[in-house]
Amino acid sequence: MNSITKNFMYNVVYQILLILLPLITTPYISRVLGSGGLGTYTYTYTIANYFVLAAMLGVKNYGNRSTAAVRDDRKLLSRTFWEIYGLQFLCSAAVLAVYLIYVLAFVKEYQLIALLQTIYVLSGLMDISWLFFGVEQFKITVTRNIAIRLVNLACIFLFVKDQGDLWIYTLIMTLGTALSQGYLWLYVKRLVDWHRPRLKDLWNHMIPELVLFIPIIAVSLYTMMDKVMLGAMSTMSQVGFYEGASKILNIPLGVITALGTVMLPRMSNLAAKGKVRESGKYIQNSMIFAMFLASGMMFGIAGIAEDFVPLFLGEEYSSCMLLIRVMAPTVPFIAWANVIRTQYLIPNHEDKSYIISVVLGAAVNLAVNALLIPRLQALGAVIGTVCAEGSVCISQTVMVRKKLAIGRYLKDTWMYFLFGAVMFLLIQAVHGRIRGTAAALAAEILAGGGAYVLLSGGYFLLTRRKTGAGPEISRKMGKKNKD
Repeated sequence: MNSITKNFMYNVVYQILLILLPLITTPYISRVLGSGGLGTYTYTYTIANYFVLAAMLGVKNYGNRSTAAVRDDRKLLSRTFWEIYGLQFLCSAAVLAVYLIYVLAFVKEYQLIALLQTIYVLSGLMDISWLFFGVEQFKITVTRNIAIRLVNLACIFLFVKDQGDLWIYTLIMTLGTALSQGYLWLYVKRLVDWHRPRLKDLWNHMIPELVLFIPIIAVSLYTMMDKVMLGAMSTMSQVGFYEGASKILNIPLGVITALGTVMLPRMSNLAAKGKVRESGKYIQNSMIFAMFLASGMMFGIAGIAEDFVPLFLGEEYSSCMLLIRVMAPTVPFIAWANVIRTQYLIPNHEDKSYIISVVLGAAVNLAVNALLIPRLQALGAVIGTVCAEGSVCISQTVMVRKKLAIGRYLKDTWMYFLFGAVMFLLIQAVHGRIRGTAAALAAEILAGGGAYVLLSGGYFLLTRRKTGAGPEISRKMGKKNKD
């Protein structure tokens, strides 16, 4: 088993755990805390997360890319790590102080919950996962996260019993994140030696990190600002409904995220070595795999929403059915853009194109939210998210159309959407006969999922080809390098 397959499997195992844990905890938490309690946690967490983003700047992508490029030279890797982390430490310490001032001086209604989120902000100071991703040491991060999340799961069921335990739930979640980040420091000596960075050396990393910080902030505007705007312009219950729909859609997206997490350091290393043809092969195969997953996820979740939501979240969240179906198209948008971003734009330092696309998405999201949230509440935020993810996907595709074989990718993947539509219709046919029970939901998943896998598998066997990148891909990427 090669390293990419092994690392992908590690991440898939972890993502499967991330799928299973919400299936266990979300029905419990949504009922125990109610939509208002879930909305309060989501609102305070989202604000705290903005402070974490400010603390981290663009270090997750920049650190990953930078350490991947020098991972074969331990001395250079050590120097690069400590310089990047030195800048991260200074920024995180300053942001932590600002967050405490914000909570103590300006937050009144949810001050205790916001204060507990300080632990989460502190975790940004300890987060060095980018180093382990850059050198492709995924086993350590995966096993650490699995153990801590299982402890979190046990604590939630043991200590969170009613709406008054919101502070306990917040403490469990924030401590879990902090322990997850702090644990990695036990393994630092295996990868790097101590190097005392100079302030001048830290400054050399500031501008590149800020460049990658712009798209991170822009992305956060259309992935998290919805919740803040809903909280400010609507009610905490509407935030809870939006969060419930988002949680369900985020469950299957974990596998696609795992693909991007694994491929970013590998593609960065290939780009640094100028291996164009090998990069083209990976992008082509990744796009086929990502769109196969995304199409099945989009049509599958939209199909089962009517039976899944009441069983998973509870009757209080019945309005999430519509939200999920409207938000479902974000799955292929995110999957397509994820491959372009993590396997081409960031590894090849195409930061300008990346920034333009996500800034456009943020602008679209803010405009649609401002227009629709006052009238449609959570549905308005969902429409804003779909428009934002669609604009990012389309703009990135347009900007790389002369460098990647976009036509080839579309030709390879369009049939999966036809198979997904067949799956959706089959699920609806089953739903028309039996509904409202766990058995009905299981029948829908088995019938729809089975049909999709059989159709897709048959199509793949009929059209399979050599896995190497075609001449069109290699020629386009080679032209880019010459330019």
